[in-house]
Amino acid sequence: MNLDINEAVDLLTNKLTLWAKEFIRLLPNIVLAAVILVLGLYVAKLIRNVALKLIRKVSQLETVNNLFGSMIYAIAVGVVIFIVLSVLNLDKAVTSILAGAGILGLALAFAFQDIAANFMSGIFLSFRRPLTVGDIVKTNDQMGIVEQINLRDTMIRSFQGQRIIIPNKDVFQNKIENFSSLGKRRLDLSVGVSYDDNLQKVKDIALAAAKKVSVRARDEEITLFYEEFGDSSINFSIRIWMQDTAQPTFLQGRHEAIMHIKEAFDANDIMIPFPTRMLDFGIKGGEKLSELGFSSKEEG
Repeated sequence: MNLDINEAVDLLTNKLTLWAKEFIRLLPNIVLAAVILVLGLYVAKLIRNVALKLIRKVSQLETVNNLFGSMIYAIAVGVVIFIVLSVLNLDKAVTSILAGAGILGLALAFAFQDIAANFMSGIFLSFRRPLTVGDIVKTNDQMGIVEQINLRDTMIRSFQGQRIIIPNKDVFQNKIENFSSLGKRRLDLSVGVSYDDNLQKVKDIALAAAKKVSVRARDEEITLFYEEFGDSSINFSIRIWMQDTAQPTFLQGRHEAIMHIKEAFDANDIMIPFPTRMLDFGIKGGEKLSELGFSSKEEG
């Protein structure tokens, strides 16, 4: 019994002695690793702050900016940790960590590919800036004012008051109409006049009436172009720039333009014709009036 205890004590003593020798042997490396770790964390924070300043010059979305800063900081800290492990002769641990991170990243990429697509689209939208908060846009058949641009989705408030949430992937991959990017917005109003009216007279009167719109941009010319010979009218488009891009201004401008043009046409005997249709009941395959319950004058 005493022999067994002595063997156990000797074995423990030998182990502790071996560990102590290894610790003393590795002490310079441990001290160096500690210094590298402290300095590395400081440098990582410095790199993150510099990166944030640079990113904020090209991106206005603070969420994306902070995310990039955190990613850069995490990468820098990861490099520092790998250097520390290498100094401590733990190369196998470094290899295992890298292999595990690669397998984990591949698995997460397959599991969350839709989330990743929306996430990357949000980053691209932040840098390309086709739309910003407050813009009036139309995308994915939805029109309204941009309220928020997040990493995963974009929130739009429609003019009817509904909040519409669109995944960033759909925003990035589809057409975006931005009505606010120029600072002005154009009203295109389609009008038809009778074939009997003098077209030059119609043009002069319509342009004079459009100039009465109170919310139009005074530095932009009003233009009118005849477009087609319609079924019952000659159609033209009159184009008026509004003084700003707000939806109430656009609606007010359209309201005034319709009223002023209609009043001017009435005052000058210019007719906006109704659509007309001609019905021929005598064609082959048609029905006779008598079969529909009508009688002709000859039958009367």
